[in-house]
Amino acid sequence: MAATVVTADGPTRKRRSVRPGAMTRGSTLGLGIGMVWFSLLVLIPLGAVVVEASGGGLDTYRSIFTNSQTFNALKLTVGVSLLTTALNMVMGTIIAWVLVRDRFRGKAILDLVIDIPFAMPTIVAGLVLLALYGSQGPLGTEFENTRKAVFLAIAFVTLPFVVRTVQPVLEEMETDVEDAAASLGATRATTFRRIVLPTLVPAIFAGAALSFARGISEYGSLVLLSGNLPNQTEVTSFRVASILEGGNRPAAAALATVMLVVALIAIVALDVTQRRLARRG
Repeated sequence: MAATVVTADGPTRKRRSVRPGAMTRGSTLGLGIGMVWFSLLVLIPLGAVVVEASGGGLDTYRSIFTNSQTFNALKLTVGVSLLTTALNMVMGTIIAWVLVRDRFRGKAILDLVIDIPFAMPTIVAGLVLLALYGSQGPLGTEFENTRKAVFLAIAFVTLPFVVRTVQPVLEEMETDVEDAAASLGATRATTFRRIVLPTLVPAIFAGAALSFARGISEYGSLVLLSGNLPNQTEVTSFRVASILEGGNRPAAAALATVMLVVALIAIVALDVTQRRLARRG
């Protein structure tokens, strides 16, 4: 059924019919400009990588999984990213809860510091972690050139994602329902599990998807800390760089497309999981 809108045109007013859901000229123009910009930045470069990878045929992809050094880098990257993502889902939610629901001195400073991994160059982040957790640091932990260093670096750069996706949801939540549940005798744990958590689940998983995607692509913070040791601390981003330095662009592009598929699978899996949990909640 057509809707009617009134538009001003000079001294008179004209009426015209607009179908529900129909796009205006301005919306169409905005969509066109946005899609062109998105294509130039994302779609066309991704297509170029896929075309580059296809130049080597299936043998190029087979070599990724048969080459022990490449496969170990892939396994380490995905495994550590999954671990840090799971940790961020818990710790990020706790930090967001503290920032929103609690009042304490230094809260504004803590809220500001959370964004440092976003703003800090990743190579500087590696230097900061090396200064604290390296053999010359005050803790004497000697984490450099170990897999612990890979975990620390990825955890550092991915920490803010869950915090910043959960925090706005908590700020918008009304506490009336929680108060009503408490007045009916529900414990804090029950109130959080049955009322608060279902509301936070979409935001938690959205932050987790961003965290995982950022983790598998990390490079700069690992330069100083991990040592890039083959079959030990070498991650996929380093492996792609070394393959490129060897002049094998199709193999590097193939590995990049594999990581793209891994990221897409993880994002879809997280989205499906959060939808199921939200319905169950």
